[in-house]
Amino acid sequence: MAHIASFLLTTKLPIMPEVAKSLIDTLNDPEAGRTAVCDIIAKDPALTATLVRMANSAIFGLSRSVTSLDSAVSVVGMSQIRARALSICMGRVFEMPLGLNRLDYWHHSMVCAGYSKWLASSIGADKNQAWLTGMMLRLGEIIIGHRKPAMIGHIEMKPCAPGERWAREKALTGFDEGQIMAEIARRWDFPDTIVEALSASAAPLSTETFSPLGAIVHLATLLSDQVAYTQDVLQTLPPMVVEKLQLDLPKLQAQLPHPESFSDISMMQT
Repeated sequence: MAHIASFLLTTKLPIMPEVAKSLIDTLNDPEAGRTAVCDIIAKDPALTATLVRMANSAIFGLSRSVTSLDSAVSVVGMSQIRARALSICMGRVFEMPLGLNRLDYWHHSMVCAGYSKWLASSIGADKNQAWLTGMMLRLGEIIIGHRKPAMIGHIEMKPCAPGERWAREKALTGFDEGQIMAEIARRWDFPDTIVEALSASAAPLSTETFSPLGAIVHLATLLSDQVAYTQDVLQTLPPMVVEKLQLDLPKLQAQLPHPESFSDISMMQT
């Protein structure tokens, strides 16, 4: 990571809010429970209100209205509320660079997070950690945009085939967005599994130690990068990564969610 550290040396990195720092600490503490997480989130009334609004969005399809953080945790789950709270905190502190469409960016990130969670569930992996990692991935591109503003136009140039953004980033900076975000996540004391997954996300089979979470996010990103949704989209995924994760594609095909099912307007930052 030494070269990435040099790349970030002249970049003003965002300062993680105290609430987010405390939530990250709970990720590293297996003893941290629902009460501790709720107490941390409650310190930020705006964040609490956003999470309650999110819990009432169509994405969760609840049969009753949620009016408090406690009830939101009851129906959505503590781990998912924590993951969403962290993504909202990061969305606040990462300022969108010129040339990057805000709504397109957040929509793509939500779809990537959704497919990451879906794929993780299929193999019994931590689905909420997968959701958070998928949501964090493209924050590395924002860092590139602040470090080298002119590069965003090259990275975002259309057409852009699935996975091509990573290649463009690496050609322009020497690193892909996942590697950059992995270094930031390391500095913020995120769990090693998330740091390793971010670092491996663009090329999960090239790392010394295989990261299942990195491979999941890799596939989720490729699905999110598709210009048009088609029923045979799973057949476009790299077979070696699919095999390494032991994914049952025929079974997944029957359960394949539409990308718009992950679109949650309450998560789009203003």
